[in-house]
Amino acid sequence: MSIQVQQVSKRFGDFAALDDVSLEFPTGELVALLGPSGCGKTTLLRIVAGLEFADAGRVVLNGEDVASVGTRERQVGFVFQHYALFRHMTVFENVAFGLRVKSRRERLPDAQIRNKVHELLSLVQLDWLADHYPAELSGGQRQRIALARALAVEPKVLLLDEPFGALDAKVRKELRSWLRRLHDELHITTIFVTHDQEEALEVADRIVLMNRGKVEQIGAPQDVYDTPQSAFVYEFLGASNRLSGELRTHDFIADAGAFRVTVHKDDLPAVPQDGRAIAYVRPHDLTLLPAHDGGPGIDVAVRRAIPLGGTVRVELSAPGNAVWEAELTRSGWQALGADAGAALRAVPRQLRVFSAQA
Repeated sequence: MSIQVQQVSKRFGDFAALDDVSLEFPTGELVALLGPSGCGKTTLLRIVAGLEFADAGRVVLNGEDVASVGTRERQVGFVFQHYALFRHMTVFENVAFGLRVKSRRERLPDAQIRNKVHELLSLVQLDWLADHYPAELSGGQRQRIALARALAVEPKVLLLDEPFGALDAKVRKELRSWLRRLHDELHITTIFVTHDQEEALEVADRIVLMNRGKVEQIGAPQDVYDTPQSAFVYEFLGASNRLSGELRTHDFIADAGAFRVTVHKDDLPAVPQDGRAIAYVRPHDLTLLPAHDGGPGIDVAVRRAIPLGGTVRVELSAPGNAVWEAELTRSGWQALGADAGAALRAVPRQLRVFSAQA
């Protein structure tokens, strides 16, 4: 089922949750709505589901305006962050619930319901827990059961609202890989709300990045990461180091130190005008050299080094009382031979520059 959101706005009192948002979700695509808390992503999801109603604009499912269509008739499956399983029902009965409450005319015979529930439990790899109760399951197992229950009614659209937000990091990583494989098998149009950029980058076919009720950028995960069109997108999609300065033609001249670099036109979104500018560099795009080594760069000092398996994250004191991060291999850090307090020179290998007025 394809979904179109056309010029949708929604206010809660003086707060504009959504401001003239228009989006398209093609059939069979898995799209992540990504953004900070309060950006409007959950409100948009609830409007698509029919759990909220827009103040203006409309939602179109397969060419039909669904303003007067109830949630059940929209054929939408909804999975919340906190499972919402019935504690007094077994796993089997939780999954069967949506099938049993259908009207007599639409309801399947009991034998077919049993078969369907076991098929779904097998699909989420939990058929062996059919007779257990939710309290006996782990968080990851409960969320898979919630997903099986949503799939039981054969929805045309699957809506997931921070489904893994209450789980620990290891379980979240396992479940998002599992969700991607499940989607590849079922091809249900899926909208996935998250504030976790790594989750969105790993799971989605396309990312819609939202901020303050508006859409900031839309695109394939790698495209959005590699070519952010605003400073907000750059900063939200991962760790970044910020450097103020001037843009003159295609040269960025840092306020701090004798650092001047020619910036490739692809790293100048919307070609900002000459004048005050902000440059950003990712930690893995930052080279650290001894302070006495000649050449351009930014003077920094080591605050601490944090080993993270095969890499080392180095916290640095940078100009303007800023704290920067660099990401090095273990061998690269060891070769540098720097201790806490050591003076170094930081050289960005790639910058992304935005107008300071943007």
